[in-house]
Amino acid sequence: MKAAIVQGVGRLLAIETIVDPRPKADQVILQVARAGICGSDLHVTEHGFVPVGTILGHEFAGTILEIGDDVRGHWKIGDRVTALPVLPCSNCDYCDEGLHALCETNRFLGIADVPGAYAEYVAVRGGMLQRLPSGVSFETGAMVEPLAVSYHAVERGNLKRGTKVLVVGAGPIGLAVALFARLKGLKTLVVSETSPERRRRALELGATHVIDPKMENLAERFTQIAGGPPDVVFECVGVPGLLQQAMDVVRKRGRVVVAGVCFEPDTLSPVTGIMKEIDIGFSMCYTPGDFEAVIDAIATGRADPQPMLSEIIGFADLPERFEALRTPSTQCKILIDPAMT
Repeated sequence: MKAAIVQGVGRLLAIETIVDPRPKADQVILQVARAGICGSDLHVTEHGFVPVGTILGHEFAGTILEIGDDVRGHWKIGDRVTALPVLPCSNCDYCDEGLHALCETNRFLGIADVPGAYAEYVAVRGGMLQRLPSGVSFETGAMVEPLAVSYHAVERGNLKRGTKVLVVGAGPIGLAVALFARLKGLKTLVVSETSPERRRRALELGATHVIDPKMENLAERFTQIAGGPPDVVFECVGVPGLLQQAMDVVRKRGRVVVAGVCFEPDTLSPVTGIMKEIDIGFSMCYTPGDFEAVIDAIATGRADPQPMLSEIIGFADLPERFEALRTPSTQCKILIDPAMT
């Protein structure tokens, strides 16, 4: 099969032909229809967190091609699916709660020795599969994983109908937070974003207002819009300094949910949190229930993530386009089609 292989820090991905995967007893082999490029893929390759030879890719959808012995009877060849990209122990307390990503022995697809979906085929544990109904395309199916990250963050926010919400950042995670937060019936859902194109996408996906933090004072402008400071702030960028900004802006006894992955050390002023009695919660991943809820929201038409999709590319364009994403742009979610010539 063809796959995109990590060559090291500062080097382009290499498109190579390698041996097709074979399923273990508890696995299926998917023919990848679409795979998403995630910001964390960029981060782990930039900082050298994955070794040479890694096949990235933990956002994907496809068709079952082969089935391991232990999975027969549960799935059939040709089923359209996505999956939680995890390999947990399935026996610990975290796994019992559906928090497989927090399992001490869990490994993610697309990291080091677990090949991911930047390939024509990928091996997936059968117990992590999620069926795609007829109303969910491969494009939206490949976005279920990042959408589930955002859905989980929104649930961590404990939003009520009258909650005033600020979302910092309109990348894929921030946009999907806006999408699912709006389904809570919010009247005030403001997205802060420097890119005009991404602000436009935020309005399409459910934001009631947008703010350009380079041109306006964030706290003052939010108060003008909402009549007071935000009750909940979602930090969805992962850049040093933004957690402190969220603490500064949120109301007293408000809540900050951190969904942006910051790979660098950050500093903040604890006295801000103490004087305002702020609750800060970090949101990492998802549960199978989060995947199911996202798929159902798409299938029933309550959530349409299509405005997040920027472009679909093939392997020929992937190495250059992957590197280009390290520079800020108007792109949002780029999907890979392994069959595209």
